[in-house]
Amino acid sequence: MRPKVAVLSLGGTISSVRGSGPGVVPRLTGRELVESVPQIAEVAEVEAESLRQMPSSDLTIEDLVGVAGEARRRIAGGAAGVVITQGTDSIEETAFAMDLLVEGDAPVVITGAMRNPTLPGADGPANLLGAVHVAASDAARGLGALVVMNDEIHAARFVRKTHTQSPATFRSPVVGPLGWLSEGVVRLAWRIPARHTVEPPPLDAGQQVALLKLAVGDDGRLLPAVREAGYAGLVIEAFGGGHVPSRMVGELQRLAAEMPVVLTSRTGSGDVLRNTYGFSGSEMDLLSRGLIWGGVLDGLKARLLLTILLRRGEGREEIEAAFGEWYI
Repeated sequence: MRPKVAVLSLGGTISSVRGSGPGVVPRLTGRELVESVPQIAEVAEVEAESLRQMPSSDLTIEDLVGVAGEARRRIAGGAAGVVITQGTDSIEETAFAMDLLVEGDAPVVITGAMRNPTLPGADGPANLLGAVHVAASDAARGLGALVVMNDEIHAARFVRKTHTQSPATFRSPVVGPLGWLSEGVVRLAWRIPARHTVEPPPLDAGQQVALLKLAVGDDGRLLPAVREAGYAGLVIEAFGGGHVPSRMVGELQRLAAEMPVVLTSRTGSGDVLRNTYGFSGSEMDLLSRGLIWGGVLDGLKARLLLTILLRRGEGREEIEAAFGEWYI
């Protein structure tokens, strides 16, 4: 018997066609996407639904919590796996949110397209078929949320969009893809050693977390604005292994006494250091002043995790522990 797979459509390039004005806009439904790839029927018994119809730049954290809830319901109802289609702009954040919020072994696979259906070489149909293959596969069970694009399989915690237009845009710095698809067969080169999930926050919780990327000559004048704008937390994408200009240290320490401030790196991969440099503004200095070690998570993923934890009402100790778990 063919396994059951739920396809949940959110819009994006994969569903975009020409409208009445210039350019393409998300119009195709989840059912239309599935029906456009007849080979899917040979792989799984698919039930498709459109949850949203928007560019992925319009998605909110509330949307992601709602989509995760729908994915859990479909799995509880007997789906072997779930495929989410959306715009590629925020796929890495959706994937990480699903990894955090959907417990269990059933694969949750996120895919999309870099070339819309009106262009030669549109990649959406192949990506959707590949995603269904992975969602229906026993080999992918227990891996959490995955991104399947360009016949590659990436783990949600590591994947990043790295190019504005290339179909090979999704990469996992340092670790590479988990595996690939070959003639419809799921090939896995390695497995993630551990998964970390959290209970979903209430849908009406509204805490917001700011993300600040540092640059040469930054004087820190945006830091007081984080407090004044009412943010509940801050993620800093610092230089290198976790360094900031010394002139920012005092204000960061004051903020860290009022809200969680997580230290990540603007490089996008690798661990934030903890015990190497001791100058003012170094990682050792900042952690001693109350900033929270961001571990291996980049700024986008750290912001998602911190937002969910704050919306759940977690305190500083729980937040530090949650970020510490991502070391492995």
